[in-house]
Amino acid sequence: MAALFLKRLTLQAVKSENSWIRCFGKHIVQKTARAQSTPIASAPRFSFLVHAKAFSTAEDTQNEGKSEKKSGTAFSNTGRKISERIIRVFDENGNDLGSMHRADVIKLMEKRELRLVQRNASAEPAEYQLMTGVQIHQERLRLREMGKANPKTGPTLTKELTFSSNIGQNDLDTKTKHIQQWIKKQHQVRITIKKGKNVDESENKGEDIFHQILQTMPGIATFSSRPQAVQGGKALMCVLRPLSKKEEKAYKETQEIQKRDTLNKDLENDKESNILHQQF
Repeated sequence: MAALFLKRLTLQAVKSENSWIRCFGKHIVQKTARAQSTPIASAPRFSFLVHAKAFSTAEDTQNEGKSEKKSGTAFSNTGRKISERIIRVFDENGNDLGSMHRADVIKLMEKRELRLVQRNASAEPAEYQLMTGVQIHQERLRLREMGKANPKTGPTLTKELTFSSNIGQNDLDTKTKHIQQWIKKQHQVRITIKKGKNVDESENKGEDIFHQILQTMPGIATFSSRPQAVQGGKALMCVLRPLSKKEEKAYKETQEIQKRDTLNKDLENDKESNILHQQF
């Protein structure tokens, strides 16, 4: 009886041991697989790869070249990412240091604690300049001010509007508002007015409508082309355009002169009236 009990106890212990071994082995396999599927990101190794890429040839840095093309117009610090092997270098004072290997340029940057900025990528070899952080900041501010003073203007769009000379005043007011909005967006507006079928209509009604529209935009718009007959004399057409900066300035100066003249005339009239009152 005791022997049978010991035999069963031994078999149960063996089964437990085998089950524990299988579970432990499965756990080890899963942990190993998870560790292999997880990418290892080590700061020192990533830094090493970046440095190696910086010293690679132009043929090996195609992705880097693409990013350079995208940001080539931006004034920014190039850092160690120099795609060219030999470059022409200028120091922070603008002195030409001649052609240098990029490895020597990076050493010079680190020694003098300067930054590298691309000046002319189309030159042969490409031109770079060593600059301080303050110089880069000042140059960015200068370029920003230049951009504000000379904004880039896209192609001029021309909007077209056609209606009859019999148009009602409410409809004309609505179309005039559309024209004003287009002019403020720096668009040209081509307006065609077809002659109405009303026999009693004045021959100059189309021109009167053009001038009426233009008078709603003083100092904003003018004629790009004056009213002229089109479609065999069956319609009139003109083109309105926004004033240029120079024309806007001239208009404002004219308005100021007219205001001063009006004030001076009013003052002279007041003086004359006072003199007459004193005499009587």
